[in-house]
Amino acid sequence: MAKSATNLSLDSDAKQASIQLFAELGLDLSTAVNMFLKKCVKVHGIPFIISTDEPNAETVAAMNEYYAIKLHPENYKRYASFKDAMDEVLADDA
Repeated sequence: MAKSATNLSLDSDAKQASIQLFAELGLDLSTAVNMFLKKCVKVHGIPFIISTDEPNAETVAAMNEYYAIKLHPENYKRYASFKDAMDEVLADDA
């Protein structure tokens, strides 16, 4: 495979964060960019997400809330039906 040097202007913070992430995934920046470009050409678009197994802050908060509800259900309001819950939510908007 022939190689071609390319100059890219990258946000410094994004570049450093990407280098760290790619290292965790066992890749260097050049390999990751080549993978991305080849896959883009193959599918004619932006094709995939590469990420770590760590959930984002919103997911962590939702998981923590679930565990709190499971551990102490008495601290949380319960509804007899989904309709009852929706009626209360919609009444709050009025």
